[in-house]
Amino acid sequence: MKETIKSDIRRLSKDALEMLMKENNWPRYRADQIWEWVWTKQRVTFDQFKNLPKDLVGFLETNFTILPVTVDKVQKSIDGTIKSRMKLFDDHLVESVLIPVQNDKRFTVCVSSQVGCSLSCAFCATGQMKRMRNLDASEIYDQVALVNKQCLETYDHPLTNIVYMGMGEPLLNYANVLSSIDHISSPKGLGMSPRRITVSTVGIAKMIRKLADDKVRFNLALSLHAADDVKRSTIMPINEQNNLSTLMDALTYFHKTTGNRISYEYIAFDNFNDTLEDAENLLKYCKLFPVRVNIIEYNNVSGVNFEKSKASRLDQFAKYLTQRGVMVTVRRSRGKDIDAACGQLANKG
Repeated sequence: MKETIKSDIRRLSKDALEMLMKENNWPRYRADQIWEWVWTKQRVTFDQFKNLPKDLVGFLETNFTILPVTVDKVQKSIDGTIKSRMKLFDDHLVESVLIPVQNDKRFTVCVSSQVGCSLSCAFCATGQMKRMRNLDASEIYDQVALVNKQCLETYDHPLTNIVYMGMGEPLLNYANVLSSIDHISSPKGLGMSPRRITVSTVGIAKMIRKLADDKVRFNLALSLHAADDVKRSTIMPINEQNNLSTLMDALTYFHKTTGNRISYEYIAFDNFNDTLEDAENLLKYCKLFPVRVNIIEYNNVSGVNFEKSKASRLDQFAKYLTQRGVMVTVRRSRGKDIDAACGQLANKG
């Protein structure tokens, strides 16, 4: 691992940057200029900050650094999905995925929030990795900025949506995830609406409540995948500490407090969670607050014994819910041929 003594200046809040200027006898507006260079213009060396005096540039170079994320490898699927392996300053790798739906003019980036993951969900490739560390807010931001550039170059269209559904559990990197969203949605950053951002969680009740108390404006998705505690605990160990009753109480509180959209992510596994009884169990949790259900086709992961639900059973499952007034979308896998689909991100090289 590469060591760095200097701190990335992007770790400073705006208030801290203004205080730094004051303590060193530079006018406050210099903080605004620095902020614009690093976040709006995304410059990665201080000598690019053309409107700063030389002595201030020298001060920044002496005391700080900028640690940009770089694109290490790109793979393009036959369906147009693009997976990018991103290299961090310490040589750790994470993956980001651009998912284009050109007929709808919808271009979504799936970003990572941790290097690896500690939650060991049985069906997920990332869950087979160790969690090495959290990503800084700037490292999450850089993923979005780099994929937005990629989207413009490839599809002549900017990103329209962001989903925190890549490697890691976003709510176990709470402060950096929220900070990244603040920068992404700021007019001084990428200027994207929080309403076009969705954070996905396996379900950590106390952190869902904290999201509500912090009055976040983005959407929330629960990786549900089974609608009874026995089955869910079998595939998602986190359910032992955050059972469905506890999660639903937290989600109800989130909805009442924020009014933000909630969705359930539900991967359909053959003969495990795809029966009409499973659909009936799921229906109970769809009546607590307005919710959309995204039924996801399972994607094979090496060393995992699950199989995807048969198309007829998946369609029957979705029809059962739809006929009872639930908003359902069946999401067919994208990017399977490059291991870019849901649950497949693992940095295999």
